[in-house]
Amino acid sequence: MLSAAVLLPLAVLIGTGQAQPEVGVVQRSGVQLLEHGTPYLGQLELAAQGGYEAYNPYLPGMSLLGLPWAIAGVDARLLFGGVFLLTLAASGALLHGQGWKRPLLLLAASPLVGLPLAVGGDDLPVIGLVCLGLALAVRDRPGAAGLAIGLAAALKATGWPALLVCLVLVHTRGRTARYGVAAAAVLAGGVLLPALVDPRGFLLNVVEFPLGLAGVASPADSPLPGRLLADLGPHGHAAALALLGLAALAMAASLLLRPPADARQAAYRLALGLLLATALMPATRWGYLVYPAVLALWAPRRKKEDELCLVA
Repeated sequence: MLSAAVLLPLAVLIGTGQAQPEVGVVQRSGVQLLEHGTPYLGQLELAAQGGYEAYNPYLPGMSLLGLPWAIAGVDARLLFGGVFLLTLAASGALLHGQGWKRPLLLLAASPLVGLPLAVGGDDLPVIGLVCLGLALAVRDRPGAAGLAIGLAAALKATGWPALLVCLVLVHTRGRTARYGVAAAAVLAGGVLLPALVDPRGFLLNVVEFPLGLAGVASPADSPLPGRLLADLGPHGHAAALALLGLAALAMAASLLLRPPADARQAAYRLALGLLLATALMPATRWGYLVYPAVLALWAPRRKKEDELCLVA
C-alpha cells in the first residue's frame, strides 16, 4: 500500500523533474549556504530576480536539508520524507513498543501524509521532530526532547509553538532546565548565529515576506480567515495580525492555567494552537492543516503515555 500511495508517485515525480516550489527553494538554499555562507538572497538580488520564488521564508536550519542536493544532487523530498518517517517511528517505538509499525504505515499511506510525501512537503520533518520531542519528554528525557523540538523550531517558524508546549510539559515533570538548555543551544546554532551573519537577508525572507510586508504577493493565499482579512487592505492586514496575536496570548494563558500533564493533552493543545495560527495568518494555505491533523492522529487514545499508539 505504501509503495502504491507514495513510493511510485514519488519516483515518477522525481524522474520527470516535477515538484512543489518548496522543494526548489530548499535545494537552492542549500546551494546558497554552501557557496555564500547564508541561505538567503540579499535585497539587491531579490529585487533583480523579482517574484516570490526568490524568497526563502524558512529558518536557516531548513537549508541543511538542501545540502545533500547541493553536494550530491539528492532530491530534498527524500530528506523530508526520511526525517518524518524515522522520527515518527522513533516516537512510536518510545511510547508503544513494537505496536507502532502498522499504524505508521497506514498514516504514511493515507492521503493526508502520502500526498506531501510524494510532492515534497517540507512541513513533515517539522511534525516528525515535534512528535519525537513530545515522546521523549514524557519518557523523562528532557535533554533529548529539547534537541528534537529545537531542531523542529530551527526548520520553520511553525515549530515554535511546540517549544512552549513542550516546555510546560517537562515543567510539570520537574525537568525544565535540561530541556531549556538543549533547545536554546540548538536554536542558537541553527537560527541566531545564521541570522547574525546575514541580518538583513534574514529579516527580508523570514519576517517581512511571510507577514506580507515585503511588497511581494505570497503564493500562500488559501481563503482562510486571516488571508481574507488581509485582502481588505492595510486595516484588514493589521486586524489579521491582531487576531493572530490574541490567539497566541489565549493559548499561552491556557498553558499557564491548565498545563498539559501528558502526551495526549500536549498534542491536542498544540494541535489547537496550530489550527488557530493556520486560520489567522495573513499568508496561509490549506496545507498547513497537516500539523493539527497529524498531531491529533498521533495523540494517545488514553491518558497514560505507556499506552500511546499511533492512530490512522
